[in-house]
Amino acid sequence: NAGTEADVYISVYGERGDTGSRQLLRSQKPNKFLKGQTDIFAVEAVHMGHLYKIVIGHNGLGSGNGWFLDKVVIKDPITDLDYTFLCHRWLDQGQDDGNIARELTVTDASTFPGRQELELKREETWAAEKWKFQEGNTLQFYNSFTRGFICLSPDSRVDALGDKKNKYGKVFFMWMYA
Repeated sequence: NAGTEADVYISVYGERGDTGSRQLLRSQKPNKFLKGQTDIFAVEAVHMGHLYKIVIGHNGLGSGNGWFLDKVVIKDPITDLDYTFLCHRWLDQGQDDGNIARELTVTDASTFPGRQELELKREETWAAEKWKFQEGNTLQFYNSFTRGFICLSPDSRVDALGDKKNKYGKVFFMWMYA
């Protein structure tokens, strides 16, 4: 459910102005904005010089309108430069922060290739996993070799015997294999 059937719009900003809001109508694919798919659109505009940001979003209409956008790459045919705008977030009223539009600034991939994408993935992973480490939670690690548990308690104690009765609240199992 990471694709969208909503109408998607983009505004591109450069040192010489912006395109205004443009609907992305014709993809080179028969069905646009599907999960895991890369869509390619031609947007005609005057040359705006070096690009620095885009605003991309959708109208929120249609069933399944939420959309997970990984990134936007704009290829400038005049300068032969690629401008990458990383998103890696939901544009969905029911997901993430509820926004259906994002303002994205250009990523200078030539300076740190892949670094921004890696940082976004790290932040996304921590956002999904940090609830496990909230105060009051006990972590239990199961070792299949010893068939025993190691418990990390909220009071910073480590219990190598791993009592299966958890008096501290929630238990999370993380399977580790030797």
